[in-house]
Amino acid sequence: MAGEGGSTTDTATDKAKGAAQTLKDEANKLGRQATDKARGLADEGKLRATGALDEFSKMMEDAAGTVDDKLGEQYGQYARSAAQALSGFSDSLRDKDVDELIEDVRGFVRKSPAVAIGTAAALGFVLARVVKAGVDGAADATDTTLTA
Repeated sequence: MAGEGGSTTDTATDKAKGAAQTLKDEANKLGRQATDKARGLADEGKLRATGALDEFSKMMEDAAGTVDDKLGEQYGQYARSAAQALSGFSDSLRDKDVDELIEDVRGFVRKSPAVAIGTAAALGFVLARVVKAGVDGAADATDTTLTA
């Protein structure tokens, strides 16, 4: 009889180990899926950011002529230099993969934590304003449709 109890215990232990391994495998699978999804979203965001930077750079380059006329060539050259810097930044962003960008950000935060915190705060403020403007705009649009 003692042998039978040991066998039952061994079977229960084996089942528990098997269940634990299955849970571990599923957790790893979900982790890989989440990582892949995050990478895909980061790549999409990078694509959008580089597109926006390219557009902004082009607008600045186009406006440089107007700046020349209104404020002088020196200020127009500042606008052209800024446009070229933005274009160069966009190109370097486009050429790096997500892992390289993450490592660059980590290095920047290690070197200049105060600047990183200030930049994050400023971006948070801008993002909050954009979201609030979008919510306010949606509410205004709803109000106009209801009153019309």
